[in-house]
Amino acid sequence: MRSLSKRYPVWFCDVWGVVHNGHVPFAASVSTLARHRANGGTVILVTNSPRSRQGVEIQLREIGVAPESHDLVVTSGDVTRDLIVKKGGGQLFHLGPARDHSILEGLDVGLTTLDGARSVLCTGLFDDTKDTLESYDALLADMAGRVLPMICANPDKIVRKGDRILYCAGSLAERYAARGGKVLMAGKPFPPIYDLAMAEAARLRAGPVQRSQVLAIGDGPETDIRGAADYGLDALLVADGITDARAGLAAAEASVKALVPEARIVATVRSLAWP
Repeated sequence: MRSLSKRYPVWFCDVWGVVHNGHVPFAASVSTLARHRANGGTVILVTNSPRSRQGVEIQLREIGVAPESHDLVVTSGDVTRDLIVKKGGGQLFHLGPARDHSILEGLDVGLTTLDGARSVLCTGLFDDTKDTLESYDALLADMAGRVLPMICANPDKIVRKGDRILYCAGSLAERYAARGGKVLMAGKPFPPIYDLAMAEAARLRAGPVQRSQVLAIGDGPETDIRGAADYGLDALLVADGITDARAGLAAAEASVKALVPEARIVATVRSLAWP
């Protein structure tokens, strides 16, 4: 990571699976991010969390991620708020846990039942530790029958929490789209979240930032790596998050390139290390 620090002054770093596992931070990653900043670099955590950046900062502190590891957080939740204002219609049915209500703070919108909704805000499963995707089929069919657009606050389909794999909002959005439902996406791999991150990088560095100066770091092939490829960014693949690296790093990288042939992966690692 020391050599990549010299080559790429700006790092767009994923959070879940790279910085922490949902329970505890990865010490090597946190230290490396801090050292990149001490080396003159800029670290923007780019996450598909449906929470606001303030909400994610609180979560990071609770988990124990050192604040010196990053300059700023850019979240799918922040981009979602813009979609809610422009496309939400003022009355939302919330599909997701109550802990995500902070995404609506300060917005002139209301939460209602399906009968009164103009759109659906999906931040995840009601209970991602117990629910199955199949248990939502009746609700999704009802939503599709009402022709309600879904604003998906988190395009991630799965996430690893400790030693468990949990479903995310992206899985429900995919299931809804298969029924013919209209889905509006906010986070990675879609451009708006990268546009926001680039604007913040330029503000933090007090000048223009070229895409060739940015390294996208992540573990998700369909979000982090595809998003970087579509946006024209070089990427660092962190294996053993979502990507299976039991057969070795070369095999893990090959499997991701099979999914995203246009990916510009400069290295594949198990963790961020700065020798």
